[in-house]
Amino acid sequence: MASAAVEVLGLGLGILGWVGVILACGLPMWQVSPFIDVNIVVAQTIWEGLWMNCVVQSTGQMQCKVYDSILALPPEVQAGRALTVIVALLGLVALMVTVVGAQCTNCIRPGKMKSRIVIAGGAIYILCGVLVLIPLCWFANIVISDFYDPTVPSSKKREMGAALYIGWAATALLLFGGCLICCCSCSQRDETSFPVKYSAPRRPTSNGEYDKKNYV
Repeated sequence: MASAAVEVLGLGLGILGWVGVILACGLPMWQVSPFIDVNIVVAQTIWEGLWMNCVVQSTGQMQCKVYDSILALPPEVQAGRALTVIVALLGLVALMVTVVGAQCTNCIRPGKMKSRIVIAGGAIYILCGVLVLIPLCWFANIVISDFYDPTVPSSKKREMGAALYIGWAATALLLFGGCLICCCSCSQRDETSFPVKYSAPRRPTSNGEYDKKNYV
């Protein structure tokens, strides 16, 4: 029962991480304009994401525009799009695989195959966390490098947006949830791998009594 509860906990963390990745993918706040030097007092804030950029006025009005050309985008944006979409699809696959092999479901009979399926689901969750970490760190490296580069004008400098932090939190949930699922399934498989020995039934003698050799 304890291993089943830990398995459900890992699955829940994996689902939360998967939803977080989808949320971070859709948010336009991967890069935001900073308030430095001449930009301390500004009438608008610029948000840049994977799919669109938005301009938020000081009055609260927001205008967003989807990128016109895919090929004209920077390589980090193209890679971020591809990897986040792949992670979203893999997260759905991991959810279905884990549910099929979970201890709380009866889709497959208990045994080694059931444990292997659950381990595969946990491994897919871990793979999702590693894949989504690539564009997040890539964006963060570019933002930090440009921010401290004196040759980049202040109007072109950006800061890390909320989508990056949501993505990092989702990555941690995916990795931790996948590890819980894998460890729980491995321990369950080790417990069920011990052979079960049954003693031979005692046979009665001709006079109806049990043979003395059955007793030690």
